[in-house]
Amino acid sequence: MTDRFASAKAIADTVLYEGYLLYPYRASAAKNQARWQFGVLMPPGFASPVRGEYDTCQCECLAEPGKDADLEVLVRFLRLQQRTAQALRPGDVYEDVPSLYAAEGEITTWVEAVAEEVSVKIPVADLIAADSTTALDVPYGQESEPLRSAEGELVGRVVRSRAALHGELRLHAEELDGPFGGVKIHAEIRNTTPWQHPNPYRDAALHAAFVATHALIGVSSGAFLSLLDPPEWAKVAVQECTNVRCWPVLLGAGDAVMASPIILYDFPTIAPESPADLFDGTEIDEILTLRTMAMTDEEKRQARATDPRARALVDRVDSMPGELLERLHGTVRYLRGVTGEPDAPIELRELTDDPTLNGGRELDPGPAFTTDAPWWNPEADSSVDPDTDAVVINGVEVRRGSKVVLRPGARRTDAQDMFLAGMVATVQAVVLDVDGEQYMAVSLDDDPAADLQTSHGRFRYFFPDEVEPYTAVEESR
Repeated sequence: MTDRFASAKAIADTVLYEGYLLYPYRASAAKNQARWQFGVLMPPGFASPVRGEYDTCQCECLAEPGKDADLEVLVRFLRLQQRTAQALRPGDVYEDVPSLYAAEGEITTWVEAVAEEVSVKIPVADLIAADSTTALDVPYGQESEPLRSAEGELVGRVVRSRAALHGELRLHAEELDGPFGGVKIHAEIRNTTPWQHPNPYRDAALHAAFVATHALIGVSSGAFLSLLDPPEWAKVAVQECTNVRCWPVLLGAGDAVMASPIILYDFPTIAPESPADLFDGTEIDEILTLRTMAMTDEEKRQARATDPRARALVDRVDSMPGELLERLHGTVRYLRGVTGEPDAPIELRELTDDPTLNGGRELDPGPAFTTDAPWWNPEADSSVDPDTDAVVINGVEVRRGSKVVLRPGARRTDAQDMFLAGMVATVQAVVLDVDGEQYMAVSLDDDPAADLQTSHGRFRYFFPDEVEPYTAVEESR
């Protein structure tokens, strides 16, 4: 099982520690006090839809297992660990303190975390015949480590303690209807930890929570089907899959999925230029690295005292060679190679055959956008002109200078658009994208900063079915 999921561990670890610590990586930062992360399964005594806290997550995915295949599941999560610095006082009494200096540096009182894993292996045929439930139990733990000064004098200790957690992994499998075969796999992770606490707040309940909960699911032979791009015969079965607070992401050669609390595309990869974990895999490594370099010595000291992982991060950035930093800047990916004659038209497609995107399988790219003009230079193609092009809306030709009434809602889910409904705007340009779809750049007539925004080329953008010609509105009145 370890070998099967070895290639997936880099992605899984990124999910496990996503948001564990955020820049500037010190305990005093507000963003590091309102924790924790994604995939939090609270104890049932605290979970409540009213609070927006839940004790379960559910993954359903489709597989084509080989004959006599085994289903392998590795459940992974973090559990909180209270780290308490205690100073040694006269009479051999230990007193809790916010921080303590020792030979290894400053040690602060802090809530860190430890990773836990529980593995299950069961024949797919057995799972079709009967459901399986596996306990996800980790015991209470506590350790004490003495702290000494640089001269070797005992100055205190650091105590680490973890609450016991209890949970269940429930597995179910059923064969799909129809001649194509296939199996639907249902995996549910449930926190069953008893929780009664005089402190009703989230910080206390988190000590009984499964944090960053996810699962790696594999088959010993066969493959899983993508829920994002399934074969035609499986589309109905895909629509019947119910995923709650996690999403199945294809990994490796398609023989494994990750039930991830973060929605990712299939076959995600870590950028080879990324030197190490910054606890924010969705951010830009170069920006975070440069900002960490710009931290003051005092800020770095506080970050190092917060968490061993933060200490390692800051030390790594401080010692990063220049050539490694340069690798983080200006990397371009996912451009198709240009073949044929040097003056051949450039073909742009939305999808590529890059194995990091779709596992090496050829996907239907849809219609290609082909042009002899350099696509990166709008002025090079005289067939389009945002200043003179027009679009017909409700029988009225709309172009630059036309007035329209905004009617958002047909396409968008942006809550800010609600405030623009019914407002009058002036069209500043009619634009054509590479898919051949027209939309409009507009400025609001009632915006006192409209002239300033226009001078800087800052507009709001709407499709033709999201506006109504102003003249038509006036005539209807």
